[in-house]
Amino acid sequence: MSVLTRRHLLRHAALSASAVPAGRLPMGTATAGVTGAAATAGCDADSEADDERRTAPEAQLGLRFPDGFGWGAATSAYQIEGAAKDDGRGESVWDTFSHTPGRVRGGDTGDVAADHYHRYVEDLDLMRDLGLGTYRFSISWPRIQADGTGTPNQRGLDFYRRLVDGLHDRGIAPMATLFHWDLPQALQDIGGWESREVAYRFADYAEAVFDALGAGVPVWLTINEPKTVVQNGYLGGHHAPGLREPAAAYLVAHHLQLAHGLAVRALRATGSGSRIGPALNLHPCYPADDTPAAAAATRLYDGYENRLYLDPIFRGAYPADVLDDLGPDDRMVRGIRDGDLGIISAPVDLLAVQYYTPIYVTADGGTITRWPTSEASWQQIFPDGMYDILTRVTRDYGDVPLTITENGLPTPDRLGTDGTVDDPGRIAFLRDHLAAVHRAIADGVPLESYHVWSLMDNFEWNEGYEQRWGLIYVDFPTQRRILKRSAHWYRRVIAQNCI
Repeated sequence: MSVLTRRHLLRHAALSASAVPAGRLPMGTATAGVTGAAATAGCDADSEADDERRTAPEAQLGLRFPDGFGWGAATSAYQIEGAAKDDGRGESVWDTFSHTPGRVRGGDTGDVAADHYHRYVEDLDLMRDLGLGTYRFSISWPRIQADGTGTPNQRGLDFYRRLVDGLHDRGIAPMATLFHWDLPQALQDIGGWESREVAYRFADYAEAVFDALGAGVPVWLTINEPKTVVQNGYLGGHHAPGLREPAAAYLVAHHLQLAHGLAVRALRATGSGSRIGPALNLHPCYPADDTPAAAAATRLYDGYENRLYLDPIFRGAYPADVLDDLGPDDRMVRGIRDGDLGIISAPVDLLAVQYYTPIYVTADGGTITRWPTSEASWQQIFPDGMYDILTRVTRDYGDVPLTITENGLPTPDRLGTDGTVDDPGRIAFLRDHLAAVHRAIADGVPLESYHVWSLMDNFEWNEGYEQRWGLIYVDFPTQRRILKRSAHWYRRVIAQNCI
């Protein structure tokens, strides 16, 4: 890896989550270009004569989604479950990280979070009341195998069986993620994702979960955002395991990709009819100016951001420019063994896309800010980036079915004296991004479903409980749940299948 590349990767390693305050959102930037059958009976745009109604965040744009389009919401285990020591759950790297002084804002931990482990029935009823057709959640590896290996913990499996059955009882399709960053600490102690062995341990864990939940889960996602583990966990050090070891970072990337492929093979070996694919956070990269140098730097930056994860899965090879930049002595380059790319490129049934921000790259490989930023300083609010990344994936990698599994933001939500939570900024953000989604579908992107991040307020990794991301407000001292204004708006979107 060149010194220049390493410096900029370290500087811009925090690319995983999203945040934006109300009142700083570009309005209507993704709505142009949708014509024809978009506006149909029952989904009319609000009258231009009614200025107040037309400019409100809830104003209808008259954009109808295809029949059968899936509307959902997403969460992850460590962020909502709590019950950190209940029913045989082991310690994860996030337990260790959050309990280390100075690692998480306010000294917060996920020990209790939103207490979903004990309150899942109430949460399932809220999902039903919102009209969700699909729910994307993750399974806690240390809840299934306390030390990352051996006989699975039946109490942990039983919890997820109850959750899956409860979803089916309410007409909601489960979409389960096998790994959303909560690696068992015992595996970190033997090297974590730097160890090739951990990829094979992951396959064993995946097989145990497949056997236990079977056809009850129609869609499986393997690894959530491997790039975030690499950039935030091994370059920036502000996510678990909290390391700043550039020499290890891309070996970790390879082993995460290997784990993905091994899990795909494990599901196929069961004979299951369920579908499976990865969940990748993708960031469209644009030159900051019109110079050839900026274009070249953008191409390499895109290699590290996107192609490093897409190419091996869909083309069976790592991008040559990234390998050349890393150099022949890089641990990743030396760690690729014969047959690895055949495993990684095992055919998948779908790709889960997570979009939060664009990246503008300068001639020297740095980045600039082009659009209004959010509470997370790395995030620029640019809905058209959603259109660009969706159409790019389809153009470059073919007609693989797509699902959006994360797109959302926190706003400075407060519980009002009248017992309501007003978050118009979230509505405007979601509306504009959904308009971009609609335009992508109209232009031929095979998108099946959309999941808001997130269903409820949660533990936001190194930000603790400072940021609120959910459609549902959680009063953490009492664990009371309250639908925000955005939740009521999203319920209408689902019911009408339009924005």
